[in-house]
Amino acid sequence: MKSPTYISIGQLAKRVGTSVSAIRFYETKGLINSIRSAGGQRQFLRADIRRLSFILISQQLGFSLQDIAQQLEKLPDGRNPTQKDWEKISRNFRTILDQRIDAMTRMRDRLDGCIGCGCLSLKKCQIYNENDHVSGKGAGPRFILPE
Repeated sequence: MKSPTYISIGQLAKRVGTSVSAIRFYETKGLINSIRSAGGQRQFLRADIRRLSFILISQQLGFSLQDIAQQLEKLPDGRNPTQKDWEKISRNFRTILDQRIDAMTRMRDRLDGCIGCGCLSLKKCQIYNENDHVSGKGAGPRFILPE
């Protein structure tokens, strides 16, 4: 069996385009793991390039570190994740992203019909809630939030 290839924290930072301090932060959060060289330097698996890239992209998509950690727990430690491993995570995130896209589209479409519409009539207003009849559906802007 081939032994794993390790890279330094500086090499990892350069490859993914982030700072060394960010990598240390992600390590303290348990999102990535290192081993120590004989000289005490952090060493990372080459597969951590992919893992760290996933973390950075996921954050850009609005996922919290907790969301990301839950998904990363499904990946193997000590071996490169397979395409099948990443496909499972992708399916989970795709479902969440599709729900967010639907909610944002609904919000955008409803706001387009409201902000600055100039209807001057509460009878035509798309978000008017006469006598607070929508309150039984929960708190918040129920006309905009998902059903």
